[in-house]
Amino acid sequence: MQTPLSKWGWIALALLGVSGAAQAHTPGLPHMDFATGLAHPFSGLDHILAMVAVGLWAAQLGGRALWLVPLTFVLTMAAGGALGFLGLPLPYVELGIAGSVLILGVLVALASRLPLAASMALVGVFALFHGYAHGAEMAVEASALWYSLGFMLATATLHASGIGLALAARQGWPAQLLRVGGAAIAASGVWLLAA
Repeated sequence: MQTPLSKWGWIALALLGVSGAAQAHTPGLPHMDFATGLAHPFSGLDHILAMVAVGLWAAQLGGRALWLVPLTFVLTMAAGGALGFLGLPLPYVELGIAGSVLILGVLVALASRLPLAASMALVGVFALFHGYAHGAEMAVEASALWYSLGFMLATATLHASGIGLALAARQGWPAQLLRVGGAAIAASGVWLLAA
């Protein structure tokens, strides 16, 4: 049986991951290896909030969405990373990233229950923008494979923290706090769009 203190421990652990710069996208820095790829998603509030929100929402959806929604995000993000690394054009990347924070936050706040295919498609679109930004920032001499594996693992870890938070707060007022958290994520998305 889980005590309320252990629920607060999970919440505190997830909140520790929310520190960092406002944007994870820092053009001009060489991204060379697995460790850099692993650390990069934790350096920006936009990526952290969107990834945690994907996990929160997947847990709210439940069933197969619990793993299919985050998996869709990670795999589509890898495809977006390849597009960015290759320099193929994708318009409105930063707008798509900020919009993902806003929309995912709203979905969590409303505990929206879209069909599984629509949920996967929606996070897939957002993942394309996030992945593209990561891939476009990679230095030409970078190990695209190792860097990509690093940012994919970090993203999956952020998804898992959102899932863990949501599962720890399944009932009562902790579940309502998650919805308030979703509203705060959406508000951050508004701020990112305005910045």
